[in-house]
Order: sequence, then C-alpha cells, then structure tokens
Amino acid sequence: MTAFGWISLATVVVVLVGVALSVIAMARHKPWLAVPSAVAILVIIFCSAQITGLADDASPLAPVVIASIVAASVVAGSPLVALILQLATNDRSRPGVHGGILVASLDEKLPAKEVLRGGATVGYLERVALIGSVLAGQAAAVAVIVAIKGLGRFSELESAEARERFIIGTLASLIWAGGCAAAASLWV
Repeated sequence: MTAFGWISLATVVVVLVGVALSVIAMARHKPWLAVPSAVAILVIIFCSAQITGLADDASPLAPVVIASIVAASVVAGSPLVALILQLATNDRSRPGVHGGILVASLDEKLPAKEVLRGGATVGYLERVALIGSVLAGQAAAVAVIVAIKGLGRFSELESAEARERFIIGTLASLIWAGGCAAAASLWV
C-alpha cells in the first residue's frame, strides 16, 4: 500500500472513531463528548484533503473515505448542534416528551406546548441532503433545503425561544455539514 493509501485508511479510522464517540455522546446526553471527536475529524479531514492534490493516483479507498465523512457529517452533527444550543441558550428550554421543547403558551391559562418536535431527525435529513447535493454538484439545492425547513417550521416559530433555537440549530447543523461536504468533495 502506498503512503497515500495509508493516509486514506487512517482518515477512515479516525473519522469512524469520531462517529462512534458522537453516538456515545448522544446516547449519554453529554454532547460535549463530541468535541474531541469533531476536532479529530476536522484535523484528519483537513490534513488528508491537503494530500489528495499531491497524490499521483486517486486512492482506491476514496469512496470509503467519502462515505465515512458523510457518516461524520450526519451523525456527529447532532451532538455538536446539541452542544451549541446548550451553550447559546444556557439550557433555558425544557425538553418535551416527543423531542421538542416546551414553550409557554401566549394564553397564560393554557399549558406549555411542545414545538420543534423531531428536530434531531430533521437535522439528520438536512445534513444528508446538504452533503448529497454538494457531492452531486448541486450546491444551490442548499437554498431549497433551508427554505423547506423554514416553511415546514414556520407555524411553530411564534415564540422567541423557538425562533432562537431554530436559527442556531439550523446554522450549526448546516455549517458542520457544509464543512464535511467541502472535505468530502476534495476526495471526489
């Protein structure tokens, strides 16, 4: 195996370890555990991507590297977004039973209602769509992804807390997925 092949293999291993740590971070509800994995993922992706231009031939492991970066984009995005939301909102929101957040009703007589349900699933899907569209050479589709998400959540964004979480979570998710998409596109 060439030096470039070993670098490709090391990239896959580090990225997949990062994905595993991200899964543990979400399972234990400790999103800060994803920080070391995200840093490792970014460093190894950056270093290996710098070398792709220097290689004489494409690595036979390039599809595996791309697949592992896509997995990192989708899976590691969740604990990173959760951590950013935790830091940005100082844990002000109470979690709902169905994965959303509880916000006070405009009518004080009514109980709090749960909004932004299914946020984790939506996040996974938006990251898959973003990295897929970038790798397919259709980066303009990112605008469609954001528009669909905004229109789909519009009715839930009446409270300031919901708007804040929506904007911060969406931007954090898209920035992470965009960075991973950029790195993966260097291997194409």
